[in-house]
Parts: sequence; C-alpha cells; structure tokens
Amino acid sequence: MIDAYIFDMDGTLLDSEILWVESVGKCLEDFGIRLSREEAIEIVYGISWCDIYPELRGRFPGFGLGYEQFVSAVDGIFAKLQHTRDIRIHSSIELLLQLAREYPVCIVSGSHESAVSHGIDLMNVGQDIRFYLSAADFEPGKPAPTCFLMAAERLETDAGRCLVFEDSRVGVQAAKAAGMHCVALSRPDRPVQDVSMADLVLEDLGEFSVDDYLSGVVT
Repeated sequence: MIDAYIFDMDGTLLDSEILWVESVGKCLEDFGIRLSREEAIEIVYGISWCDIYPELRGRFPGFGLGYEQFVSAVDGIFAKLQHTRDIRIHSSIELLLQLAREYPVCIVSGSHESAVSHGIDLMNVGQDIRFYLSAADFEPGKPAPTCFLMAAERLETDAGRCLVFEDSRVGVQAAKAAGMHCVALSRPDRPVQDVSMADLVLEDLGEFSVDDYLSGVVT
C-alpha cells in the first residue's frame, strides 16, 4: 500500500533541470571557466545546490563568487532562459493534481528555496501539496536519503509506504536508500541517467496508474 506521494521538481515536474545545467555553465563562462556539456551535467543534473557549489569551488579554486552571489548570478541567467519556453511538464503536473485529490502529496527538491517557491507558483499547485522541501531544509543532498526521510516524517507515514517520482540517478538512489518506492521519469530527449534502481521507469508520468503499480509491484 502507498500512503503518500513525493515529487522531485526539476526534470520531473518542470523541464528546468537542463536549464540549470546551461545556467551554471554560462555563469562559469562569464568568469572565464569553460565546462563541457558533459561536465556541466555531471556537476548539476539532479544535484542539490548545497553540493553543487562546493563541487565547483573544489574543481575551480579561483572561482571568486560566494554562495549567495553564485545563486543570484545563476538565478538571473535561468530567468532569462526560462522566458524563452514553457518548462512545465504538463502530464507530470496533471498526475500530481490527480494524486493530490486522494493522497498526501509533497515536493522535495534540491533547488534553493526561491527557485522551488517560484516553480510551485508557475505550476499553480501550492494549494494541492502538503508542503515542500528545498535545499535549505536538508543536508546532505541527494543521493543521501535525508530529504526523503524528512518528508516521510512530516507526512507522518512510514518511508516504505511512500512513492517518489524522480528523474535523476542521484534522486532514485536517494529514494531507494530511504526505503521508498520509486518511479523514474526517463524522457528520451533529455540526458541519459542511470535510473535502473527504480521500481518502474516511464517516458511520461501520464502513463502512471496507481492500480497498475500496486498490482504489478506491491505484493
């Protein structure tokens, strides 16, 4: 039985993960540091902000921005990119709304608080979720299970009775390390992630069915 559902945000509800990759790459480029696309994906994709910044400082000791300055700079670049396209993954948002009619639902994201709050406003789901967690609420970030265990505690349910929707390798690892069910979104036009640990992998979360999942996975 599943008592509650937890959604990652970037890459799962919003097609924003790749924009964050591009934004961090552009920010570093402005300071004379060039990352390949593969390096940027490795550093940013699915990773919590509390882990991205130390990784960058470790790789590039001469990078002069403090954490708050870095977040502000990347936010500005992201905002410009976001205005060029609709980043909502509509089928994923519709699934959240459907589940929220019957179950407790929350969002757990490794993005910083203002980005998560903005994303929730963009999707217009603030009234449908019980709460959200951002990078400011937990440490360490994914793949550590801390964020999901915290969510289960706030949902007042056992971790084993929660199902997480994720799109990244580290997100799936975190969900499984927490002892939760996990459904991975693997979109064919996005960077390939190893989500083989997930209980179910879908190219579109619109294909998810509670009844089918319960009959096929939960015994």
